[in-house]
Amino acid sequence: MIQYVKRKDLDVEKYDACIEKSLQSNIYGYSWYLDIVCDNWDVLVLEDYCAVMPIPWKKKLFIKYVHPPFWLIQLGIYSVEVVDENEFLIELFDDFKFVETRTNIHNAFSMFKAYEKESYLQVLSLEDDYEVLFSNYRKDRRKDVSKAKKLDLIEKWNDDSKVLIELFKNNVGKRTPYIQEVDYNKLQKLITVCLEKRVGEILSIYDKENNLVASGFFLKHKKAITILVSSTDFKNRKNGANTFLIDRAIYKFEKNFNVFNFGGSSLQTIAKYFLSFGALTLKYPQIKYNKLPWFIKLLRKMS
Repeated sequence: MIQYVKRKDLDVEKYDACIEKSLQSNIYGYSWYLDIVCDNWDVLVLEDYCAVMPIPWKKKLFIKYVHPPFWLIQLGIYSVEVVDENEFLIELFDDFKFVETRTNIHNAFSMFKAYEKESYLQVLSLEDDYEVLFSNYRKDRRKDVSKAKKLDLIEKWNDDSKVLIELFKNNVGKRTPYIQEVDYNKLQKLITVCLEKRVGEILSIYDKENNLVASGFFLKHKKAITILVSSTDFKNRKNGANTFLIDRAIYKFEKNFNVFNFGGSSLQTIAKYFLSFGALTLKYPQIKYNKLPWFIKLLRKMS
């Protein structure tokens, strides 16, 4: 039996244990992560936490609706054994009339294809040595790395998170104005907590004049590395800095991790760039469901 459990009533120990042991385990499902990035969240719980589905939600015009927050790439259903995942969506659609949520690459729903949209992420296997991985980069990526080294670009691990966020805000952020200051505050807190828990690392790239030209934050979970946020200085993009950033991360993490997750993009140009490192594309379902009355469907514009 699936029950709707409010965050305040959640058995956090059992919930986090389910996330940790689940077949779909990723860092985004943990209670501490969701507490930081979500305005509100509750959980659909199967039996005694043998499977869970965290639900980030907001409220507007007195209507609760499901919507993914920033800084959360995948979510969905987590289970310690195979379950009927359709049952969770049946319950979810009964509780909410508007749902937009990301699931994960291990989730599949046979009953709700009409509400599914394919999303994509790019991943690179780190099973080979760095030299082999580098040889599988596309030619222009290898040239970028050579260019960066000739220009004496410098890698700096454990840089200040404020430096990264400011770079992101002034470059990527200007192209995504819907990211508000409150979202950057959440990102700052998230990075701080991840660093404290030793599940994240910051890498920055500087030129020989000590100008910041690229920076990124990498999440670590079990044997997987994921780029959560990264940016280059858009005014200084001909030095191979972004490629060098990713290359240096691959070089470092290859020794102890099995998968490098680029975070994913459905934008063809970005996805093509990630694939040029020898990555492959994986698909996962994104759910979009709207059964609101016609006069309330303007809710789409709220998200």
